[in-house]
Amino acid sequence: MARTYGMGGSAVDWEQRYDFDRLRRERVQRAQAAMVEAGVDGLLLWKMENVRYLTSLRSQIIAGKASILNGVLLAQDGPPILLASGGEVDKAQFMPWLGAVHAVPIMEQRELVEGFVRQILAPLLREHGIERGRLGIDQATIALIELLGEQLPEARIVDGDRPMQEARMIKTAEEIALVEEACAIGDSVTQRALDETRAGRRECEVAGDAMQTLYYLGGEMPHVVTPFVASGEHMAPPHRFATDKILRNKDLCFIDIGAMWNGYFADIGRCTIVGRPTDRQRQVYQAVYTGLHAGIDQMRPGNTTEHVADAVRRGVAAYGLEEHLFSLFIGHGIGAGANEPPYIGETLPGARPAELRPGMLFAIEPLVWVEDSGGVGVRIEDMVLVTEDAPRVLSRVEYEEALLA
Repeated sequence: MARTYGMGGSAVDWEQRYDFDRLRRERVQRAQAAMVEAGVDGLLLWKMENVRYLTSLRSQIIAGKASILNGVLLAQDGPPILLASGGEVDKAQFMPWLGAVHAVPIMEQRELVEGFVRQILAPLLREHGIERGRLGIDQATIALIELLGEQLPEARIVDGDRPMQEARMIKTAEEIALVEEACAIGDSVTQRALDETRAGRRECEVAGDAMQTLYYLGGEMPHVVTPFVASGEHMAPPHRFATDKILRNKDLCFIDIGAMWNGYFADIGRCTIVGRPTDRQRQVYQAVYTGLHAGIDQMRPGNTTEHVADAVRRGVAAYGLEEHLFSLFIGHGIGAGANEPPYIGETLPGARPAELRPGMLFAIEPLVWVEDSGGVGVRIEDMVLVTEDAPRVLSRVEYEEALLA
């Protein structure tokens, strides 16, 4: 029987919505299976999305310290062990799915890190038989790496982020349901920004209005911590954050704020026009729109990320604008991470196509901007789920009719 989910966010007795216990079990099982496949005996993780994925810890975020505040230790069997900064320890008593909780310092002062390794981490690794095994780490301070080598010389440090990327790549039914709710919030945030875009307002005002809607609807944070509202010359090239620039008649304006909800991201972008567009603005918008939908149409099992990128390029080329397409990046995986593998259209050294599989989730976002154009730059971004059949677009904000006419 098909599952139904409400779009109200919380649990109710009259509709089946989210099974968080199942979600947590499936995520840990996937991570442990990926560990076994990679030959990793234990994972010591600090990236926010990996910690959230394995523990469901929604933590306070201190600017500049997010990756060294909270960690998790996971063996090939058994529940995750939360390594929580002091401010998170007390609430962990309400998280019975955890194997244990240990208070740890912020991973930067060497003396405190040394105490953590000696008194907390080393005994845990010995308890789980990992002190001589392959310990996967996603990211860490140099102090932590050095002290692990000094105090646990027989442990081999390996890449712990790769198995987590594999575990997170195919979304479960519960994850997709949560992403759909994040998209409903992200759509609302985007629509509020579009509604507030008019001549005489500043980019930062539009961003502020959108952020108000984000928090009103229970969103945890935007997709980008610096809300992206860029108008006129700030889209050629894109500035990627909101400034005090005043929106003026004839400005294109791009909005990319999105939303996070229950640990899952929605990344949605729309471009609008203040006043009436020029023919050049319409041409660029329609090229991006055509490229976007040509790419979406290729997001089917058996195709690769390069099939998608090539379709986008062909769509833009039909308007004679291929040289203006931002060529380094066209889209990205998304889920517990705001941006995560696989990537679409990545052209930097080492980039390789990835085969598309049902359950993969992407944000696809072609960008065309024209130099010396006075601000003709357009990006449109949609959330797309790869299914067994046709791709499913999860974002629903309308496109700009004035630019498609």
